[in-house]
Amino acid sequence: MERAAAFVPYAATLWLAFWVAVDLVAPTSEGSEARLVAPDTLFALAPMIVCAVMSWRATAMFAAAAVALVVWSGSWNDTWPQAQQWIRLIDVVLVGAAAVLIAYVRVRREQQLARVTTIAETAQRAILPSLPAGTDGLRMAARYLSAAEDAVVGGDLYDCCLEGYTRVLVGDMRGKGLAAVEQAARVIRSFRQAAAAKHHLSDVASSMHAYLEPFFGPEEFATALLVECSPNSITLTSAGHPPAILIRRNGAARFLEVPAGLPLGIGDDFSETTVPWGTGDRLLLYTDGLSEARNAGGEFLPLLEACAPLGSGTIEDALAALLDDVRRHVPHGALGDDLAVVMLEHPPVVSAPPDQASRQQPAHWSSATLIAPSRRGTAGTGGRSPRSERVHPAS
Repeated sequence: MERAAAFVPYAATLWLAFWVAVDLVAPTSEGSEARLVAPDTLFALAPMIVCAVMSWRATAMFAAAAVALVVWSGSWNDTWPQAQQWIRLIDVVLVGAAAVLIAYVRVRREQQLARVTTIAETAQRAILPSLPAGTDGLRMAARYLSAAEDAVVGGDLYDCCLEGYTRVLVGDMRGKGLAAVEQAARVIRSFRQAAAAKHHLSDVASSMHAYLEPFFGPEEFATALLVECSPNSITLTSAGHPPAILIRRNGAARFLEVPAGLPLGIGDDFSETTVPWGTGDRLLLYTDGLSEARNAGGEFLPLLEACAPLGSGTIEDALAALLDDVRRHVPHGALGDDLAVVMLEHPPVVSAPPDQASRQQPAHWSSATLIAPSRRGTAGTGGRSPRSERVHPAS
């Protein structure tokens, strides 16, 4: 599109030059000085060509050039005594004025759309929290990749809860624009309200659904994937969201197929699936901007192949490499939809030096930051470790 826009002024200039050359060399009719070809009215097409991509000022310059050429053509062909030449001039003036008006209206609308898009992008980034680097026994990182410039901002979201439990949310609100961003903020708010209070992950999803349903319109819903991390396992609950990818330390990657459930705002039918994970394992959560990324031939990005090399290095480098793969896969590196990815890692245990071993706690996750499923029945939600961290809502 940008290349075509850059070519347009040259095309309009060549159009004017071509018909000037025709006017100079066109033969006259027998027995008369009148020329067989009178290209005067064709000059008006030059401003019409440029009005689709250039500013109204540039369009006005081409319109003025077209009018000037009509005046010159009338003098060159000695046709000004004829009424038809005045009609040609009026025709070019009117067409040029219409082209300038079209360019002015188009530029105003593009500026308005750019302002609305900027506001929506700012609002979306404001509601997306900066995830902490991790807690005892867990590391996490998140990345957000905007769609192509001419796409409308979406409702991708993520958040985490480190109070009482270690829980992570990744979701996608249906729709685009400011309305989707507003509803995405509600989804995050509902997660924060329920994640620290409910004992079971499926209850968190049910509470979110109950909170969101009155706010959603008839065609609004949000897909979501909830994850709870414990020292030796992860528990997942899906609300119609794409499945997570478990990446083992040896590079083996597989989808964690869990009952899809219904999206939030549509139905309250959620279940839990628990999967073991060990030291060095990683979990990738993502929105459909990743799973639906296509190349020029319409082929989807092979996710498992792309995730296989992500088991080594830091999780920040792993996400950067994944997004590079996505940009190389899609045409011109431009996504058709926003993309949010979150990676969790069960880091290797670092042994304490012998002289400090007696003063350090065992290498496991503190009960205030993480409560293992087997201890939920006895752990309350009111206690809080000094090391626990709370994610506050974005102001």
